Parts: sequence; structure tokens; C-alpha cells
Amino acid sequence: MSELWYTEKQTKNFGITLKVKQTLHTEQTDFQYLEMVETEEFGNMLFLDGMVMTSQKDEFVYHEMVAHVPLFTHPNPENVLVVGGGDGGVIREVLKHPQVKKATLVDIDGKVIEYSKKFLPEIAGKLDDPRVEVKVGDGFMHIAESENEYDVIMVDSTEPMGPAVNLFTKGFYAGIAKALKEDGVFVAQTDNPWFTPELITNVQRDVKEIFPITRLYTANIPTYPSGLWTFTIGSKKHDPLEVSEDRFHEIETKYYTKELHKACFVLPKFVSDLIKE
Repeated sequence: MSELWYTEKQTKNFGITLKVKQTLHTEQTDFQYLEMVETEEFGNMLFLDGMVMTSQKDEFVYHEMVAHVPLFTHPNPENVLVVGGGDGGVIREVLKHPQVKKATLVDIDGKVIEYSKKFLPEIAGKLDDPRVEVKVGDGFMHIAESENEYDVIMVDSTEPMGPAVNLFTKGFYAGIAKALKEDGVFVAQTDNPWFTPELITNVQRDVKEIFPITRLYTANIPTYPSGLWTFTIGSKKHDPLEVSEDRFHEIETKYYTKELHKACFVLPKFVSDLIKE
């Protein structure tokens, strides 16, 4: 019996391969090639332009670590913006924080939202919550047109290819600083130290020039290149390593804990070397 496997070439010389049960949907959207695939090991998975975006099995790691680190760092995150993240996973985690009064999602591709709701309902299920405003549009432009508006901004982008290229530029981080209130916090996924070390170095340098507190943290995400993923947090005032114990309230998670909140900033030496002055 023939077997069907999906291979993502994560670099020119390295890839990840997944045994496929069935293809659920494929479509060339206005922005990217979208595939929803049911896999044996990771359940339903979303691919964009051949890259793994999320899977039912390991999605909680990424979505929890994007959301909870900045939301527990900021003492009163009432107004939150998620750029990208059309699958809705980060929004789902954001809504676990009772202080959040409004969460805005801006994703350039409405098809990602549509098919995530259909095939990844446990991830996208909170996009219809009354606290959420979903906008289909360019996150870069949305940031550029916002000023002193958000407490926390989360950049849940693809790798720096296609429509996401602008989301890894110094001008974008400067725009984020302007869109944030005076004690705002932002976080962005910044790829992995094994295959894109220079990206981490460059982002840290750019963010440090804009935000007085800039830190790197990591998480283990098996379906992302190398499995070791980094996130860059930039803050105007609140240090994620100085969060007082009474800030942490109980939320339901599978990866993030209050102990991990500080532990995730402890970096392997080869990673900390990437961001040395």
C-alpha cells in the first residue's frame, strides 16, 4: 500500500516529513498557498507556502508562549493587538486574561481565518468572542496608523518571506513603539538559532535601539525548524524578569507556568552568544 508523506524543506539541506492521512483543503489565496492537511502524528495542520504554521498536537506551546509572557509582564493589559495569527490561537490564550477588555486581530489573509475556523476549531474557536475584533488587512499598515493605543502587541507572523517581510524591519519595531502606550510591551516570534542565527542577532540589535528593555526567550516546538524557537520581547517599562509573584493568576495552560516565565529567559550559551553586545 502506498503512503503519502508531506515534506517541508525547512532549509536547503534539511526538512521535516509527516505521514498524511488526507488533504483537507488547498488554495492559492491572494497572498500565499494555503494547505490544510490531516497528518498521522500531529493531527490537522496548516501550511502556508509549504511551511508549517500550526498543528493540533503542538500548537499550545507557541500560542501560550506568545501570549502569556507579555500579558503577565504588563500589570494591566486591557487593549491587546495581534498581528497575523489568523488561526486564532494567540487570541484564544489572550482571552484567558480577565484584564483584557479588547483584543484586535489583524491578518492580511482572510482565508487563513476562514479555514482555521473550519478545520482547526479548537484553535480558532474564540475568534467570535465579543471581546475580539477581527480585521482582514495589512498589519504593517495597521501599526503605522496607530498611536498610543495598545498595552501589548504580539507579532504572530510567518517566517520573513512573502507578506511577512516587512514585519522584521527596524521601521516596523519603531511603529510598534509608537502604537504602544507609554508602558507598552511587544513580543515577536524570531525564528530559530540553528538555521537563522543572524535574524535573531539583527532583530535584537534593532529592538534594543528602540526599547529600553529587550530580552530573548525560547520554547520547544517540534514542528518548527530545529524545534528550538525564539521570541523577542521589547518593553518600555516592565521587565519580564521582574514580575512580582502576586501578578500571576491561575490560568489553564499546557506549557506555560509561572516558573517557566522566568526560566524561559535562561538561554543556552550558543544562543546567548548571538545577542551579546
